[in-house]
Amino acid sequence: MTKTKRVSPAPVERIVRSIHILRGQRVILDAELATLYGVTTKRLNEQVKRNARRFPEDFMFQLTAEEATGLRSQIATSKPVGRGGRRYQPYTFTEHGAIQVANVLNSPRAVEMSIYVVRAFVQLRELLNSDKDLALRLDQLEARIEKKLATHDDAIAAMISAIRQLMNPLPPKRRGIGFTADIHDKS
Repeated sequence: MTKTKRVSPAPVERIVRSIHILRGQRVILDAELATLYGVTTKRLNEQVKRNARRFPEDFMFQLTAEEATGLRSQIATSKPVGRGGRRYQPYTFTEHGAIQVANVLNSPRAVEMSIYVVRAFVQLRELLNSDKDLALRLDQLEARIEKKLATHDDAIAAMISAIRQLMNPLPPKRRGIGFTADIHDKS
């Protein structure tokens, strides 16, 4: 029996780190996807171009020069164009696009890794949803605290006013000693 060397799949956490948010979508770059699927970036992009009908705009898009520059500084690649860099701007794939690439490549490694890519996108989605829940709860807590602080502020202002009155009392009206008749009093 011949044993085939099985490549251990990349952990989901590593794949999650290679997912970026661009144009309001969670995407993975073509070079990172090619590495995961065990092919070259050139080969991956060839297959995508040959099967262009399978990749609508919501599955993949090509980065602008500005987006690529921003990502390059984030992922710490330093090769400028002309020194072994890329001729074309990278493509990015959404979750559905990454699955479609695995279908187009149709290699055992691509099929195996597509499962982990999907799990990474799902894990990231759950993480972002939990952040939304946390933000909502924080907003509710902040509203309750502001309401309580407003009533506390009113109470504190009333106490300060009362203390100031005690510190500067008005002199009491004094009556004269003995019997006095006020002629002008018309009671």
